[in-house]
Amino acid sequence: QGQLVESGGGSVQAGGSLRLACVASGNPYRGSCMAWFRQGPGNEREAVAVIDSDGTTNYADSVKGRFTISKDNAKNTLYLQMSGLKPEDTAVYYCAAAPRPCPAALSDGFFDYWGQGTQVTVSS
Repeated sequence: QGQLVESGGGSVQAGGSLRLACVASGNPYRGSCMAWFRQGPGNEREAVAVIDSDGTTNYADSVKGRFTISKDNAKNTLYLQMSGLKPEDTAVYYCAAAPRPCPAALSDGFFDYWGQGTQVTVSS
């Protein structure tokens, strides 16, 4: 069927770092479009970072220079390395995947598989 399981969330003080992981099983990994989304308090769900099958990455302007998306194909695992965390980064972070190339414009409706979400809380 396809499942995504996220881990690595938690509480951290402003300026700290966290590394999120998303393990994919029962679904295509290589050749897929994978992304991280987040939804903070009072905010709509937004795309944070995306990585295509060819390794092309893209980031929301708010996280450029601070977040890095990567994947380990051998482990079927997607990562989001977050550094220089800010209170406004507080959100539930979701892993998403689709077994096809990334579109020109990313939207949550494009993805077939979603993780359960992992909470990231950044305190000041």
